[in-house]
Amino acid sequence: MSTQADTDTQGSVTTTYKVSGMSCGHCEGAVSGEISKIEGVGSVRATASTGEVVVTSAAPLDEEAVRAAVDEAGFELTGSA
Repeated sequence: MSTQADTDTQGSVTTTYKVSGMSCGHCEGAVSGEISKIEGVGSVRATASTGEVVVTSAAPLDEEAVRAAVDEAGFELTGSA
């Protein structure tokens, strides 16, 4: 499974992941909070209505680390947007 990643002009990487099961702001916060703990993550924006989680990081993230963080929050990483 691959993710969509784009490098911006400041050297950071923005990756969009698809997460199943989010239905509210609390869900967004849980997923964002867990992913934010991954080293190198600068920002996380989770949107329950679309199931998308946009992560900006200093370098591409290990997908298994993101999967583990999403799992810890109680949701499932299903792929890329």
